[in-house]
Amino acid sequence: MVSKTTKVVNAEGFHMRPAGVFANAMGKFKSDVYLNVNGNKVNGKSLMNIIAACIKCGTEVVVECSGEDENEALAKAVELIDTGLGD
Repeated sequence: MVSKTTKVVNAEGFHMRPAGVFANAMGKFKSDVYLNVNGNKVNGKSLMNIIAACIKCGTEVVVECSGEDENEALAKAVELIDTGLGD
C-alpha cells in the first residue's frame, strides 16, 4: 500500500463533475483507491461515495492505493486533486 496527503484546491471541492472525473480515472486502475477524509475512508472509484463525503475546497485528503498498479494510481490521483480536478 502507498499513500500521500494532499489538499483539495478546486474551489467547489468534489462536486458532481470533478468527482466523476476522479472516479472514472481511478476505475482504470486495478488497485483499490481510497480517500481518507476527516476520519472517513471513501472508495475513490465510487462517484456516489465521493459525493456523499462532501469534500470541500481546502480539505486535507489522504489518498491510499493498494494493488499491482498502486504507484501509478497514486500518482494520477494526486495529480488530479493537485490540479483542481479539471475545473
